[in-house]
Amino acid sequence: MTVALNERDEALLLWRHRFITDTWGWELPAGVVDDGETIEEAAARETLEETGWRPGPLHHLITLEPSNGLSDARHHVFWAEGAEHVGEPIDDFESDRRDWVPLSSVPDLIVKGEIPSSNAVAALLMLRHMRRRQLPSS
Repeated sequence: MTVALNERDEALLLWRHRFITDTWGWELPAGVVDDGETIEEAAARETLEETGWRPGPLHHLITLEPSNGLSDARHHVFWAEGAEHVGEPIDDFESDRRDWVPLSSVPDLIVKGEIPSSNAVAALLMLRHMRRRQLPSS
């Protein structure tokens, strides 16, 4: 998973439909690690394939166990300062749209149920917290 941020502290998110639950929500680009790939390479590749944006250098943000005690799955989330638009996404079918969403709106979107993924919630709140701490004092 990757959270790409632009200079306005907006995160690149996907508006996706999940067929099993018949719900829509904002999510992060994510996918599996292919043979011979590092986790970081997979995160960058999936971001490009799903959004059409190539993320800047990746930094580890958080590793999560979304079903702790029920599954041994671990999800690694990276963040990137900036991204370069290179064209339409290869995996255009994976989302209805891709938008830059302000980190400041994340808490309200979570309350409204528009960010349902626990991984996205944790990563976006963590990144919002980190970015707010970096702002200069008035």
